[in-house]
Amino acid sequence: MTATTAEAAQRPRSLNDVKGWFPSLDQVLFDFFLRRQERLGEHGDLLEMGAYMGKSAIFTAAYLRAGERFTVCDLFDAEDAPDENNAAEARKSYSTLTRTAFEQNYLAFHDELPHIVQGTTSVVPSHVDDDTCRFVHVDASHLYEHVEGDIGAARDVLLPGGIVVLDDFRSEHTPGVAAAAWEAVFNRGLRPICLTTQKLYGMWGDPGPIQEEMLADEAWRRGMHTSRQEIAGSRVLRFSGKPKNPAAPRSRYALEAPAAAPAATAGRASA
Repeated sequence: MTATTAEAAQRPRSLNDVKGWFPSLDQVLFDFFLRRQERLGEHGDLLEMGAYMGKSAIFTAAYLRAGERFTVCDLFDAEDAPDENNAAEARKSYSTLTRTAFEQNYLAFHDELPHIVQGTTSVVPSHVDDDTCRFVHVDASHLYEHVEGDIGAARDVLLPGGIVVLDDFRSEHTPGVAAAAWEAVFNRGLRPICLTTQKLYGMWGDPGPIQEEMLADEAWRRGMHTSRQEIAGSRVLRFSGKPKNPAAPRSRYALEAPAAAPAATAGRASA
């Protein structure tokens, strides 16, 4: 069946065509951590809390290995937000988000959907067992009480040495994320590995060996500015810049020509 112009226009021909906030700097870091786990033979599941249109989920799924499961949890267009504050946040920031849009984007790059949990991230413990994940991306609610719970869930499901990524930990419009993130650092044992403009990468363990690898690999850090910070006696690396994107998953529509814009009617043209 031939796709309509509208359908063709919605097909992502590359990861850049998927709406969302996932800059090249964080793509490079996701690639570093996930490739490092593969190189060291570290197995475990992957988890993303908060998916929007699927940009980071599509990228992360490329590192899924046989026998592992990728779980994505998001409210999407569900009406069961846990409270009015959460519902208001969803209406304001994610009014165009639907599960169908996420699935269409995802299936443009991968043959099978991840394990989708449509609901609040508070249900994650019912779907993901403790000590099963090697990589968790937290990018759901920006409200303190929900982020605090998401960080606790991440700690429970992560394997020893697993990586957690906290999005929007320093944005001016997300103070609740900042409060929950730094509370986890000072009171809940989270050890930051590195920071970018958008994300905090951490673990419940010793980040030293990973940091040393990052500092030693000058080729990997090409295009990035690196600085070292001390926070409460612990070293934290800070990366900035716009390095070259790593290889992204290839869309099945990559060779499709962009859909042509609808032709103007004669009346409109003459006007």
